[in-house]
Amino acid sequence: MQNRHKNHKNRNLRTLLIAFLLLFVFGGAAMGMSKYRSVKESVNSSFQSSGVSAHDVGNKLSSKRPISILVMGTNSGSAKLDRNYKGHTNSMMVITINPKTNKTTVNSISGETAVNIPGYKKESPAPINKAYELGQAGASVKTVQSLFNVPIDFYVLLNVGGLKKVINEVGGIDVTPTLTFSFGGYSFTKGVKTHMNGAKALAYAGMNSNNLDGDYGRQNRQRDVLTAIAKQSGSISTLLNQDFINSLTDQVLTDLTFDNLKTIGTDYRDATKDVSEDHLQGTAKKVNGQNLQVVTKSELQRETDALRKSLDLNSAKTGNIQYVPSTTTTTSSLY
Repeated sequence: MQNRHKNHKNRNLRTLLIAFLLLFVFGGAAMGMSKYRSVKESVNSSFQSSGVSAHDVGNKLSSKRPISILVMGTNSGSAKLDRNYKGHTNSMMVITINPKTNKTTVNSISGETAVNIPGYKKESPAPINKAYELGQAGASVKTVQSLFNVPIDFYVLLNVGGLKKVINEVGGIDVTPTLTFSFGGYSFTKGVKTHMNGAKALAYAGMNSNNLDGDYGRQNRQRDVLTAIAKQSGSISTLLNQDFINSLTDQVLTDLTFDNLKTIGTDYRDATKDVSEDHLQGTAKKVNGQNLQVVTKSELQRETDALRKSLDLNSAKTGNIQYVPSTTTTTSSLY
């Protein structure tokens, strides 16, 4: 039963990755050059550099080497993700794509993971989701790099709260709840497929501090919603809808360009056929009045080993910015 459940989740993640690649990359070719240009302009309007020096990502893509992408979800409370937005990232994942092994990994990080955020000593220890509030994408990228001792090649920030409009643009989505509960005036029944408009879908995903099954459970429900959007948006009629494309790109900030996405969609797509999941496991503790997830060094090393292997990097010690009482941290190399 566990393997069947894991395979089902893998299929959902594969559907999500392929559908978004279809939307951003392959859709343009089907629309003709005029439409193609408008899609490119929409995607590139989401571009915002993290300010962190790149690890020769252009050469990585051209030589088809493995890449890593930090994916973050937030709720800005706005219909459009503002470039100056500063807030918590309540969902964080490191995705690695390896075109040599044709494998993709999705590694979830609890937003409550206790860390000492690089460059913000007075604010530390703090939950890792506070890094974006303190220093936007650059601080988040540096923190994740330092936590796992791996390079992060790209980031994507998705305003999940703004997906209400996106969901309504595709006529709603079908989701099968994984638990029975009521929230925000809506009721959900475990195992019963439910058609949801934007407001109901966001209530299910827990965008308004609904944390009834913990941080990991909320991440899974948010992923359910994203997967359903991807499935619904996979039709040519949706791809031809510029309003839908604009509504989606309005909710994204990233340092991936349209040309980057084209390359990934062409040279890396076979890797999305084999997707595995993992997450950084912590222990709930109260730290300076904060409810945080404290992670052991051995658990960090386990995750570092997995990430570096998926990126074809040599073994190395894990990072050392995790919160450990009465422990002095030092700096580690990313290579």
